[in-house]
Amino acid sequence: MPTETNPYSKYLGDQDPLTVIARTPERVSKVFEQLGPEGQEKTYAPCKWSAREIICHLADCEVAFGFRLRQTLAEPNHVIQPFDQNLWAKRYGSLDGAAALSAFVNLRAWNQGLLKTLSPDDFNTPATHPERGNMTFRSIVETMGGHDLNHLGQLEMIASNGVSK
Repeated sequence: MPTETNPYSKYLGDQDPLTVIARTPERVSKVFEQLGPEGQEKTYAPCKWSAREIICHLADCEVAFGFRLRQTLAEPNHVIQPFDQNLWAKRYGSLDGAAALSAFVNLRAWNQGLLKTLSPDDFNTPATHPERGNMTFRSIVETMGGHDLNHLGQLEMIASNGVSK
């Protein structure tokens, strides 16, 4: 069930977020390849993002998550800066899906490198999200994993029977 601090927890369930995070780049890459150029412009429902736009969003979010992870570790009681994903998405129509995928894969590898260096205590580092309240570093990582699964589900739906935008 989604929590206030992690609305994506319903996607994560009892899965280990670090395992999900590690597997996502390969899964997204496979779906991207399967879709091909035409399929990347399809969506899973009317008025929703296309597969290419979802991948652009994943790249943008990886930038944001990376910043949040580092700020939380660096600053005592860090206050996370929220962003409006729809405002960021206004530019997706002119962005290249392959470039977005490359950015996502490489940024995720960089963020995973950071995650591998952390102690168990690091995951208890507190932070605050203005819209979601008190969180921990672990909550951010769990949000990443659930967010991944949400968008992977959308991409897989598009790959199985997407509709033209």
